[in-house]
Amino acid sequence: MNLFTQLFKKIRLDNFFGRALVIALPYGWHILFFLVPFMIVLGLSFSEGILSSPPYTPLYTWVDESFLQIRLNFANYLTLFEDDFYFGAYIESLKISAISTFFCLIVAYPMAYGIARASPRQRTLLLMLVILPFWTSFLIRVYSWIGLLSNQGLLNSFLLYLGIIKQPLSLLNTHFAVILGIVYSYLPFMIFPLYATLQKMDPQILEAASDLGCKPVRTFFTITVPLSMRGAIAGSMLVFIPAVGEFVIPELLGGSDTLMIGKVLWIEFFTHRDWPMASALAVALLTFLVLPIIAFQKLIIREEEGI
Repeated sequence: MNLFTQLFKKIRLDNFFGRALVIALPYGWHILFFLVPFMIVLGLSFSEGILSSPPYTPLYTWVDESFLQIRLNFANYLTLFEDDFYFGAYIESLKISAISTFFCLIVAYPMAYGIARASPRQRTLLLMLVILPFWTSFLIRVYSWIGLLSNQGLLNSFLLYLGIIKQPLSLLNTHFAVILGIVYSYLPFMIFPLYATLQKMDPQILEAASDLGCKPVRTFFTITVPLSMRGAIAGSMLVFIPAVGEFVIPELLGGSDTLMIGKVLWIEFFTHRDWPMASALAVALLTFLVLPIIAFQKLIIREEEGI
């Protein structure tokens, strides 16, 4: 009996350490690669920019052996609200990201719906076609749009050849080019959540609606769309959040008028070498983007609890 008790305690102890290890791995990953860098950036945002290396003042200094002086500079955050340049960059980023997310949803929904309703063999092929662009470098894929949208690019040359236009269209270095680049680059992130939601949908629900006399169009908007709303929200977040801080696409496809917050961060860090101001911009952006994530999690919890 004593041997059995010892064995039982050992098994419980092993299970405890096993569960602790499984939980510790993701938490350790987030602490090491998210929380620690964020705390460093947060500390930089409260410092003051100076012409030295590194280009910021320390947050704390020892006045003597027993007195520690901490200095927090809130001027960087006040500048975000007072300077129209930074506020305009935020608004520009939100506007372009919202429009891009909307068009991503419009394009991705019929594609995800068609993949979900295809046969298993065709579904695998269609999913591979969606994943295929990821086999090419992101930078190369974005850079290729320059050859398509420039004045001597393929699109303008084709339209001139057909006689549809008399002179090349100014497509490059515009908001249109940036939105097109974001939609093209982030479209798979919208398709996959929608496909996962639509593929799990019970077809008997649609059959029951059809048997009760509901027309296909009405069935789609009253049953299919509401049931796929979770996938649409998840896909929209996967597109909107990284698009707000996008730098490569506005830099390559946008003009001087397209000033998104990612480009402003680059300018502050590497051109002006104002690391505290750039850190304040990054912290404010992250704080703003956390809000929709929290709202989405609360929505999922309410749906699971049936509230």
